[in-house]
Amino acid sequence: MEPPAAPGPERLFDSHRFPTDGFLLLALLLYAPVGLCLLVLRVFIGVHVFLVSCALPDSVLRRFIVRVMCSVLGLFVRQSDPQFRDVSVRVYIANHVTQFDHNVINLLTSCNTPALNGAPGFICWSRGFMELGVTGSRAELVDSLKVYSSHRGNPPLLLFPEEAATNGRAGLLRFSSWPFSILDVVQPVALQVQRPLITVSVADSSWITELLWTFFVPFTVYQLLAMELGVVSTRLTAADKTEHMKRLRHTSLLPFVPASSQPLAARPRMPSSLTVVAPEDVRITAMAQRVKEVLPHVPLEVIRIDLAQTNCVDTTIANLLEGRVPFFPESKEAGTDLPAPSTSQAAAASGIQGSIAVPSSKPATKQFAKSPVERHLSLQERKRALYDYARRRFAEKHGAARAGGSP
Repeated sequence: MEPPAAPGPERLFDSHRFPTDGFLLLALLLYAPVGLCLLVLRVFIGVHVFLVSCALPDSVLRRFIVRVMCSVLGLFVRQSDPQFRDVSVRVYIANHVTQFDHNVINLLTSCNTPALNGAPGFICWSRGFMELGVTGSRAELVDSLKVYSSHRGNPPLLLFPEEAATNGRAGLLRFSSWPFSILDVVQPVALQVQRPLITVSVADSSWITELLWTFFVPFTVYQLLAMELGVVSTRLTAADKTEHMKRLRHTSLLPFVPASSQPLAARPRMPSSLTVVAPEDVRITAMAQRVKEVLPHVPLEVIRIDLAQTNCVDTTIANLLEGRVPFFPESKEAGTDLPAPSTSQAAAASGIQGSIAVPSSKPATKQFAKSPVERHLSLQERKRALYDYARRRFAEKHGAARAGGSP
């Protein structure tokens, strides 16, 4: 029995905060006046919590007082089986769900999380991050953290190898290796977050927005588990999350337009057998035709199957380019319909799994790059070359049509 396929980015990250269920949406509307009152009240209480946490020294008493005050803010922290925690461990490794995971875990045990992103200063310090003054490579950061951990008087480190937050329900991002190179022994921490009415976190939201929504909802429960999370690991990284959010922002600016309002030249040509079908099938077929124009050697059925899962033309094209969707190319159509490829076209086609070999002076690799940055850049280059090629094909097609129709 084959293991289940790893979830895609659309399942790892929530892009919408409000529920789609009608009953939950009605409950949220009825709760909204109460939530706004709680938001205003908790903002003032949150200022007092911040001042108390700054005034008291790090101790068991301080963590107890701040934890009780945080319960008034709707933040509840639970810990299952604390006897499994090794108090001598100097590095904690946790999954990343919200932008306040390090603050919540610090309510249970003393730990510090280094600031990896964002400018140092008051905001960084007030959010509970530790500033190391290292702005160079990851190697310099690891060396600095090794020096920090060598002093037994410093609190343990809390690190998030995913380097980006997920919704915590479907899977984990691929762990970076540098957090495990600091010390030989680490303590894993499994974190689950739950809240009613709305999603726990939105992928493209700022920390201040997430804080206000945390004050708005009745409560948010953070639970530290001594067992498995029950989610699968994926090969996606923080760079893939950034690329996924760019695609979502791009598609949100281009909403679907009804077929009757589109120009005649922009309407996709469909066979007559598809005239009496469901609107969803019509939309999938129209999107499949758009992908087919860009990738004519990919079977149409393969495109439809992937579009049914991604619901996005750009995502499907990227999946086919990266080889995530296996297929057998339609060599006859590809050979008769494709013009002579240029160097940029060959670079775009070389990333497709199972595609026809295209001569190129500098062939591209058929596997992922080692670095997320390199993989992100290579994907952008292939997409740019592919879009340029599709634009030329579109111009040639419609240019020939105008030339044939002119007297």
